[in-house]
Amino acid sequence: MKKYLHVFTIGLQNTMAYRFNFFTRILFGFIPLMGTIFLWKTIYASKAAGESISGYTLQGMISYYLVITIVDAFTAVSEDDWQIAADIKDGNISQFLLKPLNYLTYRFTLFLSGRAVYTLVALLPVGIFIMCYRHSFYIPVHVSTLGWFMLSICLTGAMQFFLSYTMALLAFWVAEVSTFIFILYAFEYLAGGHVFPLNLLPPAIVQVLDFTPFPYQLFFPVSIYLEQVSGAELARGLVIQSLWVFVLYGLAKWTWSRGIRKYSAVGG
Repeated sequence: MKKYLHVFTIGLQNTMAYRFNFFTRILFGFIPLMGTIFLWKTIYASKAAGESISGYTLQGMISYYLVITIVDAFTAVSEDDWQIAADIKDGNISQFLLKPLNYLTYRFTLFLSGRAVYTLVALLPVGIFIMCYRHSFYIPVHVSTLGWFMLSICLTGAMQFFLSYTMALLAFWVAEVSTFIFILYAFEYLAGGHVFPLNLLPPAIVQVLDFTPFPYQLFFPVSIYLEQVSGAELARGLVIQSLWVFVLYGLAKWTWSRGIRKYSAVGG
């Protein structure tokens, strides 16, 4: 455990060296968010005051996208997959095979350190943005909602990492994994509810998506915060999230064991 705490500390130091890049990325990330909010304002402008779309009023829709920003800050994988693929491609992974370090745990520790710094740096701009829309930002009625929301965020972060880690391990078989990573991002962006709430889709499509991990990476934790799920539905969603964490962890372990058999060092 001590060695991974040391890795976490090193990860914090390395990430803090590029905190301005994080801050700039966060600021520019608000541009599409503002565009999305203005788009929905235009759509709701043609409707009567208080009228909803699939259960979302204008204030509810703005809250949805603001909470997405919060979930992204805690859970989004930034460059971990690219770094893992580079380690394999450049042969840097050889050093981990000779040390008493589990590569999966090592990379997950670095992921946690990166998220800690990113979230810390994002607090100021995200807080300012929420203050600007404070009249539209939803505050949960029940205090327990925040606890379930944070638990769901932790599960989401684990799902995000294990899925990206597995995708990056394709570098054992192919020279360039960027295509696969971009395809995964596209599915996460669309099927996860980043572009629009999944409630807007036909029920048949939503039922199909429920068999994938994508709705539980973003849409489900946002729904918890907005108190759209509760009771048995909340418990069921958290159980499914936990199952996906175990499935994706097992897939990551299996892919590593298969890939390492094909690995041959070509560099440092």
